[in-house]
Amino acid sequence: MRIRSHCVAPAALALGLCFVVAISAFGLISPAVAQAALTKQQSDALDSYNAAVKNFEAILAQRRAQIAAKQLPNLPGQALYLARNVMMGARKDLTDVLPSKIGRPNKLGIPPAYFDADSEPLIDEYKKLFEIMQAPPANAQGSATPFKDVVDLGTAIARAKGLDAATVDLAGRISLGMFFAETNGNQNIGNARSNTYKGSFQTGPAEDSNGRKKWAAIKPQVAALDPALIGRDDKEEARAGNLDHRYNHWTAVRDGLMNAHAELFGQIPAIVKTLPDPVDQMKLFELIQIVPAPTKSALRSGNLLGYRVSDPTIMKYLRNNSMFAYGQADRARTSATYREILDAMWLFNEKFERALALFNEIKAKPKG
Repeated sequence: MRIRSHCVAPAALALGLCFVVAISAFGLISPAVAQAALTKQQSDALDSYNAAVKNFEAILAQRRAQIAAKQLPNLPGQALYLARNVMMGARKDLTDVLPSKIGRPNKLGIPPAYFDADSEPLIDEYKKLFEIMQAPPANAQGSATPFKDVVDLGTAIARAKGLDAATVDLAGRISLGMFFAETNGNQNIGNARSNTYKGSFQTGPAEDSNGRKKWAAIKPQVAALDPALIGRDDKEEARAGNLDHRYNHWTAVRDGLMNAHAELFGQIPAIVKTLPDPVDQMKLFELIQIVPAPTKSALRSGNLLGYRVSDPTIMKYLRNNSMFAYGQADRARTSATYREILDAMWLFNEKFERALALFNEIKAKPKG
């Protein structure tokens, strides 16, 4: 999202200790000699990583206890998110100076240089805590078909803009990707890291209001093409009443799409030529959510992938959304091309792959 106790020694360190002891037992090398084999830079990096893991474990335990006691602080997810980032950054710093610490692939799809697969249980716990802390409010209005709703709205908007059938399908697929990017596919959620962004598309009040105005302007064209969808829309509007429309799944998605993404649906054919990978296409539309101005400039430039961002504020926004955020080398970057930015969005890969699989399932089902 603009993404979510184990009090044991880190497994990588434990394995390292076992290795030293085993070799020592054979009389080949003593623990002291093994430690001396590390340079000071490597030893410091290992100490920093171990400390970062312990800190992450401590904050996980603290949040679990606070949830049990119903005494969560304001923005309870922020410190947890930052602690996870520090752990991943410390891991990258360690593997930069000690490449032998790069381990096996992990189920999260994180590059192994940034993450020790033995720490997967910590991330499982992290996700569980975020699910609790970001649970929808009691008055939220959910949908029995949340994924289909997103696809239906995205395709209806694209049709109303006069786009061809192939582009309409791609608009639906991209729309579902945005839902997963913002909420991991969970409808009506709150936000444990922000008091501003809420609901199924994680929009702020101004964004939601802007989307509602744009929907009102295009609604007659949608009605002419899809009366049934407008019938659903009218029912959801009536159901929402005076409720914050970000907590009605249908209206939240509708207004979120209209706020920022729908205006670029007409550029999908050109985007697909430059970015044939569906996941890359979704990443670009997520950048419209995160850093809209430079992304639109990149699209206008005629050299999307080579367009370079160097504004410190934009680089800060990218880091706040998990790009170039982990490790000293990444954080020292002062600029990046859009190809480099897309490649750095690896934490989004798993979400977009799930969205793509779900979209294919929805399209395969008989209509009606």
